[in-house]
Amino acid sequence: MKTGFDPQKYIEEQSKFILERVNNYDKLYLEFGGKLIGDKHAKRVLPGFDEDAKIKLLQKLKDQAEIIICVYAGDIERNKIRGDFGITYDMEVLRLLDDLRGYGLEVNSVVITRYNKQPATTVFINKLERRNIKVYKHSEIPGYPADVDTIVSENGYGINPYVTTTKPIVVVTAPGPNSGKLATCLNQLYHEYRLGHSAGYSKFETFPVWNLPLKHPVNIAYEAATIDLKDVNMIDNFHFERYHTVTINYNRDLEMFPVIKRIIEKITGKESIYQSPTDMGVNRVGFGIMDDPLIAEASRQEIIRRYFATICDFKKGLLDEESLNRMKVIMEEVQLKQEDRSCVLPARTYAAKLKECCVDNETVSVIAFELPDGKILTGKGSPTMDCCSAAILNAIKYLAGFSDDIYLLSPVILNTIRSLKEKNLNNKITHLNAHEILIALSISAVTNPTAQLAYEKLSLLKGVQAHSTVMLNRNDEQLLKKLGIDVTCDAVYPSENLYYV
Repeated sequence: MKTGFDPQKYIEEQSKFILERVNNYDKLYLEFGGKLIGDKHAKRVLPGFDEDAKIKLLQKLKDQAEIIICVYAGDIERNKIRGDFGITYDMEVLRLLDDLRGYGLEVNSVVITRYNKQPATTVFINKLERRNIKVYKHSEIPGYPADVDTIVSENGYGINPYVTTTKPIVVVTAPGPNSGKLATCLNQLYHEYRLGHSAGYSKFETFPVWNLPLKHPVNIAYEAATIDLKDVNMIDNFHFERYHTVTINYNRDLEMFPVIKRIIEKITGKESIYQSPTDMGVNRVGFGIMDDPLIAEASRQEIIRRYFATICDFKKGLLDEESLNRMKVIMEEVQLKQEDRSCVLPARTYAAKLKECCVDNETVSVIAFELPDGKILTGKGSPTMDCCSAAILNAIKYLAGFSDDIYLLSPVILNTIRSLKEKNLNNKITHLNAHEILIALSISAVTNPTAQLAYEKLSLLKGVQAHSTVMLNRNDEQLLKKLGIDVTCDAVYPSENLYYV
């Protein structure tokens, strides 16, 4: 795959600027925007970007850094899902804890924000504490964020406990947006100054990229990625008025900046060093871009992927019509069509051909894979296996140089598994999903040299682009993502069933 981004230069630039900020204080609270581990959006729009660049950067600073994880109690109560992993925010906190420890990084504690004794959140707190994880509970502050006098007082930040930290860099991260990272950082600043310590706040940013044009595809792709948050990129007017330089930020940071500046100045008792939201951020990602046309095209493809995700989420009732319409506007703005994604038309064309042979009005499920060499392969759903399973088997046969007529899995094995599902497990869905097919393939590979050769090609599916004519179930969607396949779907349910799909 072609690369247009220099990850090493980015890490060097970002590290240098973080350390420069640290030198101004005894302690720096660094709010991490975006995903700390596995930033797949950045990887897709910046070919060559290391999705774990942030965590690797922290590893370089691990002797100077510790981590606080924030999670909003309301997100736990409503079982909010992290889309790229398909897990709830409370489970994502547990995953983060395990992964950060695996990287040798020190996790100080978990902060539950806007806690009001919500029942599911209380159970989660108990689970953490009984595993010896420190938990701090922060209440919602009346009048936040407008009533600065109340916020910066004993009745504001003063009612929330101080998180005791020991390292000069305190990274504040979360499972997703609106988790209370900023409030936690400012709460800590309030207590630090009451204790006589010199502390500062900064924000580790990736998108939007401040030194790219407002309408650069990378920045528009960020708007598409945050369509549910209604983020809109804007010129940082504070920065322009102060420095006469055009930089890019987004509406929430611009709206909040005057309040944040006043809060910091009230806490510290002196004028803030930050004159704009751009000043407040540490974002050197633009300096890692080496091939702008390649980056721009990758970002346009990401916008199309986000469009398909949006229409599917709207169909499922997860997004409102305003978000859907905003996504349509973005597509028009960049002059993109659904079919500009190369794997869309082959999937739809094959599905239409199969539908001509159907005796009734049943839904036909087809998925098309576009391999890195440009080859398009398809898979169709059948009583034996779903479309994802068929496409995976067809793709690895092609990569192994096998004829499409060769069976990698014995029909006897497949029928035995289907019989198990139907008769012993009382499963109403008897066709095999991709996870079941891969398990069967891995077992067959032990005794079948043909299956073994095909099995070894699974790693080559990383980077494959895929499009399905129906919405995939969560298990298949997550499995494709784990294989490194970027999949989109038409907003069509695979059947009329409400539960058994």
